[in-house]
Amino acid sequence: MSARVLERFPAGAPRGSWPAEEYAAARRAEGEPATVVMDLKSDAFLVVVERFEEDGGA
Repeated sequence: MSARVLERFPAGAPRGSWPAEEYAAARRAEGEPATVVMDLKSDAFLVVVERFEEDGGA
């Protein structure tokens, strides 16, 4: 399984502001199964779409 990053948002958004969640909700409204994850290394929220890769076996 892998994921495609649609957008990244800095973790330091103003209190009460959730730009990554709002962006993901808009993508879900368009039919894309977007979720928000935290990238601790870069201190950012990522909006991603998971992709399931087939192993190519029979």
